[in-house]
Amino acid sequence: MKYLFKRFLKEDDGLGTVEIVIIVAVLVGIALIFRDAIITFVTDIMKSVFDNDTIIKDVNSGNIRIDNQIN
Repeated sequence: MKYLFKRFLKEDDGLGTVEIVIIVAVLVGIALIFRDAIITFVTDIMKSVFDNDTIIKDVNSGNIRIDNQIN
């Protein structure tokens, strides 16, 4: 039993930290590239669900881009 446990601890298979960081970086990059399309998609869904224009004005992509400019 001890042998199996030691062998399990020494095993190098599985996802490492570097792979997780790379996957997260790619997902963040894709989200930044398609930010306007994602915001438009979300606002369309919110229009159909809530049917309230005040919510849509709060999530307007133009306002989000103005308030969160990258300097």
